[in-house]
Amino acid sequence: MDKKNQRIGIALSGGGARGVAHIGILKALEEFGIKPAVISGTSAGAIAGAFYSRGFTFPEIINIIKKGHFFSFSNILIKKQGFFSMKGFESIYKQYFPTNTFSDLQIPVYIAATDILKGEIVYFSSGDLSRSLMASSCIPIVFQPVKYLDTMFVDGGVLDNLPIEPLLNQCDKIIGVNVNSFNKEVKEIHFKNIFDRSFHLALSHSMRDKFQKCHLVIEPPNMTKYTIFDLKKIEEIFNYGYNYALSMEDEIKKLL
Repeated sequence: MDKKNQRIGIALSGGGARGVAHIGILKALEEFGIKPAVISGTSAGAIAGAFYSRGFTFPEIINIIKKGHFFSFSNILIKKQGFFSMKGFESIYKQYFPTNTFSDLQIPVYIAATDILKGEIVYFSSGDLSRSLMASSCIPIVFQPVKYLDTMFVDGGVLDNLPIEPLLNQCDKIIGVNVNSFNKEVKEIHFKNIFDRSFHLALSHSMRDKFQKCHLVIEPPNMTKYTIFDLKKIEEIFNYGYNYALSMEDEIKKLL
């Protein structure tokens, strides 16, 4: 099949601030001539995918993330009943997505979120865009669940941190991007990193199964050297993802 006629789908994992690496990886893929026909994302991957699909430039996306204090607890979060509320993000999304619907997006995007009441994964591709993004990135225990469509949602990564399922029947090739790689053995761990490492250890086995269904996996090594709230290292994370993807030139060109 001629590469110009291939439909490339890209699945973007969650990962908090580490998700900024997705932006760098998408930039490198564009430079290799790959523009996705459809994107699927969880949490930070959903946020990166939505802003990319809207048509913002890569520097614009980085500035939006910095300005909006994504992946930090600065200013916009409201303490309530022992949890943080995600309500402050809604006005930010509405600022950049005028109709607050999926029709604002130039590329179709699927957003994964976990229905905490029904115990099942949901892939949003229509409806309220800001609510979908908030639901997908609602980290359990940290944030109050997001009320939407008569139920409650938390982070999509709880059940699906690499949502390739929406891509399976509509793409010729699937690229999976995981920004949660970690060292399998560590000699010590700081108390503040226990939750982060435990969460990703729990995800690691299911991720292997997902990788087998991808035609190409991009997984920058040692991503857990950055924390999920590492807002101060956004530029570094972006460049790390970008340069790692550039180093995969042979594998990426072989995909086509």
